[in-house]
Amino acid sequence: MRKVTKYQNQKVLVLGLAKSGVHAAQLLHRLGALVTVNDKKPFDENPDAQTLLDEGIRVITGGHPLELLDEDFAWMVKNPGIPYDNPMVQKALARKIPIITEPELAYEVSEAPMIGVTGTNGKTTTTTLIALMLNEGQPKKRAYLAGNIGIPASEVAEKVTANDVMVTELSSFQLLGITSLKPHIAVLTNIYEAHLDYHKTRENYIKAKMHITKNQTAADYFVVNWDTEEWQNLARQSQATIVPFSRRDKNETGAYEKDGMLYFKTDKIMAAADIKIPGEHNVENALAAIAVAKIMAVPNEHIIRVLQTFTGVKHRMQYVEEWRGVRIYNDSKATNIEATEVALKSFKQPIVLIAGGLDRGFTFEALEPLLKAHVKAAVVYGETKQLMADALKHAGVKKIAIVDNLDEAVPEAFAQVRSGDILLLSPAAASWDQFHTFEERGDRFIEDVNQYIGSEQK
Repeated sequence: MRKVTKYQNQKVLVLGLAKSGVHAAQLLHRLGALVTVNDKKPFDENPDAQTLLDEGIRVITGGHPLELLDEDFAWMVKNPGIPYDNPMVQKALARKIPIITEPELAYEVSEAPMIGVTGTNGKTTTTTLIALMLNEGQPKKRAYLAGNIGIPASEVAEKVTANDVMVTELSSFQLLGITSLKPHIAVLTNIYEAHLDYHKTRENYIKAKMHITKNQTAADYFVVNWDTEEWQNLARQSQATIVPFSRRDKNETGAYEKDGMLYFKTDKIMAAADIKIPGEHNVENALAAIAVAKIMAVPNEHIIRVLQTFTGVKHRMQYVEEWRGVRIYNDSKATNIEATEVALKSFKQPIVLIAGGLDRGFTFEALEPLLKAHVKAAVVYGETKQLMADALKHAGVKKIAIVDNLDEAVPEAFAQVRSGDILLLSPAAASWDQFHTFEERGDRFIEDVNQYIGSEQK
């Protein structure tokens, strides 16, 4: 860990806990900062706050008192999920208190170079593939996963050395507040419309995503999906060396698919059909990972071995199991329409779909062509259940069950499947109406699947 003295004896407010807030507070405490943690969850229900208090860190829980900011804080470390229109954040901005997020803090103390991955969809799979490729056949150097993938970057930053690499998934929420963070290699998987409840406009969302490259120079690399003119134009805003990847366009400056084969520049790597995880979107993820791996001089055989054996990230088109000829997939990470579009296009077999979740004010007409082409039956639940049912009806899906929750949805879906079908959880909505996270939702789905299969085997 780098020796950082700027926080020593400085008052720092950590606003919001969860994993990233806990580790940010602990790291700042070790750096000699005078840390105050403020979290809205009551103390008696807040084991993270209790742990930090035991470690000698000041904690204030049960709400966000604006008068707290009357103290002379030198910095605020903001939980990424707290929007900038939050009253505490607004008051901090008015008082000109610098606001950073946890990955920025991690970047400051890390000895290892950073590979940063962002995008609307595919970033977790791409991040994982990159780390696996860099670690394949490397007994000494190590690539560490970090960031929005569920491993706080500040936790990883304390243990990596200059010989290691931090492969860091970065969300738009995290990127919005960066000042100095500069990945040596930045990856943009794609940009669709998402998180407008947080960013307010698509332009703001894109601007936040593009922060991943704003501090890069020509000595760094920006790996960019080249399959739309918009993304190509965004790439040209970067000062970094551009490395494109594309399924549609042969571009010998980067990674691409041609006649069913994957290439980097003029080097043929492998057949696209040999990638273990299904779907055209995973070809894109593989190409992005290949581009990074080749920049890092990973041999082809290591790349091939990873792509032929990797079965998917949990909750992202995760293969669960096969039961009576039905293949079951957990795509709980599909928190938006575009992610579910990708999931539906991944299969040629008939799909029994489970969908639904938080109502963010969207309707689902955009899904109707794919629902018509791929879905034989569906079960919908949650706040968006009626909106999703309407889209399914317009798409001509005949068998639609409307239930209250996921526990009821799973047995309803099993009642519709036949051998040769796909049973797919791909909600097209956030989980927060009934679950704390999409991971919790996916875990519940797997539990419900196992419970149903177990009851059928008795």
